[in-house]
Amino acid sequence: MPDLPLLELQRLSVNYAGIQALQAIDLVIYPGEVVTLIGANGAGKSTTLRAISRVVSLRDGQIFYEGKNISRQRPHDVVKLGIAHSPEGRRILARQTVLDNLELGAYTRADRLGIKSDIEQQFLAFPRLAERKHQQAGTLSGGEQQMLAIARALMSRPKLLLLDEPSLGLAPTIVREIFAIIQRLRTTGVTILLVEQNANLALQSADRGYVLEAGCITLSGPAAQLLNDDRVRQAYLG
Repeated sequence: MPDLPLLELQRLSVNYAGIQALQAIDLVIYPGEVVTLIGANGAGKSTTLRAISRVVSLRDGQIFYEGKNISRQRPHDVVKLGIAHSPEGRRILARQTVLDNLELGAYTRADRLGIKSDIEQQFLAFPRLAERKHQQAGTLSGGEQQMLAIARALMSRPKLLLLDEPSLGLAPTIVREIFAIIQRLRTTGVTILLVEQNANLALQSADRGYVLEAGCITLSGPAAQLLNDDRVRQAYLG
């Protein structure tokens, strides 16, 4: 494992409407890893991703990316640095076409030829999107919308991809397809921080994991170790 983290959170705290959503959490991700963040609804998982992508303010603590303090960066500058966020609920632009959504994913870039080439790469990676490229995104199935959300995030050429609940509301066969895509992404060198309600599948897909409870990290370690931890099994694996 490389000595230098790609991302490091130090004593990160976030308040929402006077309530402490994250309490002094520490987290580290190394290049090329898939790291998962598991926990119950309301534990602060999505807030962690939103803090990293700088769409929520920090109460305390620091965020380092490639050794640089990005705690005060603006969201679009974070994207330029190489962090992309595929949010919970997909948040695609329903009335725009698949192609429009992909082009908007590259909004921080100016290299038109590179953007065009990357769109073609996404269509190769997601053939169903290619078949529907002129279709309004809101008319796609749930699984296709999730594929579009991931493809759109990849259009910024990220080094770090934040994936929030990619399996939410999808049929089991489609969930397996989405997780196969996640495994394929790691072979291309993209580092992934995964928030996922299906803790079993998340830990099977990850190198390491963190357990978040009421805004605090209570456990962390290799994913295989967490899969066999009695506390994790009782709380999250059924």
